[in-house]
Amino acid sequence: MTRRGLYNLDPTRKGFDYGVDGAMTKHVRVPSRILHLVPDPLSFDEACLTEPCCVAYNAVVKNVRIEPGDRVVVLGPGTIGILCAAMARLCGADVAIVGLPQDTHRLAIAKRYGCEVIIGDAKTWAMQRDGLGADGIIDAAGASITLSTALDLVRPAGWISKVGWGPQPLGFNLDPLVQKNITLQGSFSHNWPIWERVIALLASGQFDVKPIIGGVWPIAEWREAFEKMHKGEVRREALKRSDACTLSTLQRFTLQRFNASTLQRLNASTTV
Repeated sequence: MTRRGLYNLDPTRKGFDYGVDGAMTKHVRVPSRILHLVPDPLSFDEACLTEPCCVAYNAVVKNVRIEPGDRVVVLGPGTIGILCAAMARLCGADVAIVGLPQDTHRLAIAKRYGCEVIIGDAKTWAMQRDGLGADGIIDAAGASITLSTALDLVRPAGWISKVGWGPQPLGFNLDPLVQKNITLQGSFSHNWPIWERVIALLASGQFDVKPIIGGVWPIAEWREAFEKMHKGEVRREALKRSDACTLSTLQRFTLQRFNASTLQRLNASTTV
């Protein structure tokens, strides 16, 4: 897979926080082949969000083909879900993002990208145009059951892009996938060309990630940053401090990984 340029799908692939520890330091030595130039117009705070933006780009642009005017439902208003919704808007789609009552503050960020915000059932919005369903569904929630919701909301001959992990057994019928002739597309990670394209989008201002930045902390205060992420706190301000890292750089540590063993390992390996 690596020889084809799809190193993100190589079973032996390793990277920081993906089989390799040691990135929670002020300086990190990395191979030159994985470096990307950050253009002058792009701030480091915004550049820190390149990785999750690449996840969204792969899920929304590379793995599916959105046409202007498509109606797209995004399930899950986490960082990846919001960025997927924003990317779909950039492609010209009408987008609704679905969350729970406790997601109000996150949904407010998605609204700034021009998305319709829905708490609970999105069936009415999906059926609004012609009664057949949404053209596409982006499943960015971390639960298996949302795939059942996606199958219900998507129109016949529509598509589902599944970027959110769901470790639970399905426990529901997949016959609608066949009956409605739905294209189910998994989407994992990203590769070099995607990084270059996303950096260009960020630098040009076409894709604005400022609403996503949750704050900036010195590397020594990583515990506070992790705890705020764990609580689901998202602020719109960027707190500028010297020798700082943005909360966005920590987003790849999902809530499932945020546990006592993770904290113990990070506390032992962090240097400033």
